[in-house]
Amino acid sequence: MLTYFVLHFKELWTFSLFRILYMAPPSNYSTAPVSEFLLICFPNYQSWQHWLSLPLSLLFLLAMGANATLLITIRLEASLHEPMYYLLSLLSLLDIVLCLTVIPKVLAIFWFDLRSISFSACFLQMFIMNCFLAMESCTFMVMAYDRYVAICHPLKYPSIITDQFVVRATIFIVVRNAFFFLPVPVLSSRLRYCAENIIKNCICTNLSVSKLSCDDITFNRLYQFVAGWTLLGSDLILIILSYSFILKAVLRIKAEGATAKALSTCGSHFILILFFSTVLLVLVITNLARKRIPPDVPILLNILHHLIPPALNPIVYGVRTKEIKQGMQKLLRRL
Repeated sequence: MLTYFVLHFKELWTFSLFRILYMAPPSNYSTAPVSEFLLICFPNYQSWQHWLSLPLSLLFLLAMGANATLLITIRLEASLHEPMYYLLSLLSLLDIVLCLTVIPKVLAIFWFDLRSISFSACFLQMFIMNCFLAMESCTFMVMAYDRYVAICHPLKYPSIITDQFVVRATIFIVVRNAFFFLPVPVLSSRLRYCAENIIKNCICTNLSVSKLSCDDITFNRLYQFVAGWTLLGSDLILIILSYSFILKAVLRIKAEGATAKALSTCGSHFILILFFSTVLLVLVITNLARKRIPPDVPILLNILHHLIPPALNPIVYGVRTKEIKQGMQKLLRRL
């Protein structure tokens, strides 16, 4: 009797093990955790990559060199140790970080076919792109306020725009945007990623990554949409209001040459803000109209948005701002 029970238990255990190993549903294999992603740049025009790498690498070197020169100039020139130029230094630092986060990986894909990116590195890149892009927008807003006080309330400027104001503004810029955009990569990283790990993009954008998940991503997309438009939209509204008050105050100035000088001071700010906002708006529109636009167009615009503004910012300020131009000339003479 005991022998029969042992043999029967052994057969039942063997049959159960067979069912677990060989008769499990295919979905068990499809939910295996993803440890890395593969970035596929320009899925329809991969032959363009080598040709595109040359202008991108030149723009990258220009952006890094120009921003580094601007930072060194402001650091070494004592006459530029003022709040306005400290804010400009912050903008250059943000540009450098954005460039280093995106462009080297894109060039590595183009030149060496290094398409793989680890799970953690992908979400870190996603956080930096979202957070630092919003930080740039917020910095433009603070710079617009700086110009508003300088032109509309010149007598109060030294008491309002101080070094302490710059420190507080920097803390606000970092904390606000880190707080609101940290949930974006956190929500994406908590999704279940099935067997698919190919991202049809050069960078880890939230929409490109999250759509690989087998979970519902409605809340993920909704949060980024609401957070992005709330922060960037409020910054843009405040910037427009600041420059509206500036323009109104400038037109009232009757002193000869004062109007032209005031407009010249704000001109460089306004050009860069307008370009930053326009490129961002075009990028959003192309993403919303994906069905009518080739998928490679938003990918290219996304790359250029992380490269062209950082390359233009220091050049525009260097050309249009007399003090920075003189500081750069002094720096070049020392070399």
